[in-house]
Amino acid sequence: MTEEILVNVTPRETRVAVVENGMLQELHIERGWSRGVVGNIYKGRVQRVMPGMQAAFVEIGLDRAAFLHANDVMRSLPPAEIEGEPAALSVPPPVLPIAELLREGQDVVVQVVKEPIGSKGARLTTQISIPSRYLVLLPQSSVVGVSARIEDEAERARLKGLVAELALAGSSHGYIVRTNAEGQPAEALAEDIAYLARVWALVEQQVREARVGACVYEDLTLPMRAVRDLMRRDVEKVKVDSRETWQRLRTFAAQYMPGLAEKIEHYGGERPVFDLYGVEDEIQRALDKEVPLKSGGYLVIDQTEAMTTVDVNTGSFLGQRNLEETVYRTNLEAAQAVARQLRLRNLGGIIIIDFIDMVDPEHRRQVLRTLEKSLARDHAKTTVYDFSPLGLVEMTRKRTVESLQRQLSEPCHACGGRGMLKTSETVTYEIFREITRAVRQFEAARLLVIASPKVVARITDEESAAVAELEEFLGKSIRFQPDEQYLQEQFDVVLL
Repeated sequence: MTEEILVNVTPRETRVAVVENGMLQELHIERGWSRGVVGNIYKGRVQRVMPGMQAAFVEIGLDRAAFLHANDVMRSLPPAEIEGEPAALSVPPPVLPIAELLREGQDVVVQVVKEPIGSKGARLTTQISIPSRYLVLLPQSSVVGVSARIEDEAERARLKGLVAELALAGSSHGYIVRTNAEGQPAEALAEDIAYLARVWALVEQQVREARVGACVYEDLTLPMRAVRDLMRRDVEKVKVDSRETWQRLRTFAAQYMPGLAEKIEHYGGERPVFDLYGVEDEIQRALDKEVPLKSGGYLVIDQTEAMTTVDVNTGSFLGQRNLEETVYRTNLEAAQAVARQLRLRNLGGIIIIDFIDMVDPEHRRQVLRTLEKSLARDHAKTTVYDFSPLGLVEMTRKRTVESLQRQLSEPCHACGGRGMLKTSETVTYEIFREITRAVRQFEAARLLVIASPKVVARITDEESAAVAELEEFLGKSIRFQPDEQYLQEQFDVVLL
């Protein structure tokens, strides 16, 4: 498998694409006016304590107060995962009532673990964690844990022993060893520990000096985060279309990952780097509801506030043998496509997949295995459950930022986000009712109706007899005027 990372930089927007075997798998976007806040540390102030919710709202200088749950105040370990890497396991202590943990007006140092999404404010924790290339610093803990993705027991023991020894020599902080640390020498880990110690000392100084609502630690910019978090030894190249950003990334990589710095290249071609790899077309397709499959089947993806649903259909795929085999082959292909779409569209929360019904239990097991295997390269944590009695697969995917659709799109002004428009027939009868209502309320010799050309055309053509009857019934003259500026559901009844 070949993997490349593409970095596209413009004055107000930076985009990072992860391309595997020539296909776009992930897209990360950062815009100058709306940089993400996940990972940032703030000096906050408790605005309101909500005993009924076991939570508090904290002012941290954002548009909306952020949300801090009691579970995130008394955590003895960091959030369940850092960049998708599980923390060491332990039994958490009992959660005390929020009123015993926080009081209104209290200053508190907090870290953002989830972006503001929709109408919800940011989600916070008081258990601070700061990532570096190979480690995650836990300033308020003494635990040393190792990512579960490092499976070799001997390597796990080596890394844990090294970090424990190095940490003991430097400070009493805790650490999580990240997946990228596998195979790294003691010197590389020592450099990370020294770097994290400097960062934490600066944070502590900022906390003492800063005003309430100030950001005392900000995560790296998107290109640097991409190099830190996404660049592994199996990544062939990182192509950057900005010389200035390329130089910064080379300097950053030379300091923290010298063995990989040579893979970062400046792209100076005439053709935009995203066009060269077909990324722009893939982005447009990622905003569509339907996803075609090579076999002729297709997926239908619907994202709602509560969950995302994925419906699998055979479409034009007829197969070669029988119906069960056709369904099985379509579902296998769909399982791989679903995993890619979740990662590409950054869909999170509860996800329900409606595979085509299969009779053979072994076919079900194979489809589930294919889905789990295809999700293995996803950086976000996923949990997949077995087929339900209704034949649905329920799963969750950790969400920390808005989905791609919600980053790039807004609700349709014509339909108000419903995804459907009232038919011209429906709007016609709404107009007739509004005319009757207006005439009964107000005196007027005649009426003018302004509406979209499609609705007016239908009224003057198919409903001309109904208009004549209405004029006779009301004793008023009614004129209809099309206006290109009116959307299909919009109209005005003007009294003259």
